[in-house]
Amino acid sequence: MKLIQHMINQKAQAITGKELLKYAKQLNIPLSEDEAEKVAACVRKRRVDLFNEKERAQLLREIAKATSPQTARQINRVFSMFVN
Repeated sequence: MKLIQHMINQKAQAITGKELLKYAKQLNIPLSEDEAEKVAACVRKRRVDLFNEKERAQLLREIAKATSPQTARQINRVFSMFVN
């Protein structure tokens, strides 16, 4: 299980805006290219364990500041796809 968690966290650290858009479209989440790039930049700048609720919540607060609270909620749905 730890190996899978490590792989998911590594993928998150290297995610691009285009990849994030692809995942958002799979979940029918409206996300603009600009928002996807901002979110990807937030995720890449910090090492975050997406399986740690406290760290994920802090990252989502940063995403909300960079974009909007609604976008942060939508991104949490994308993260949930990976961690659940």
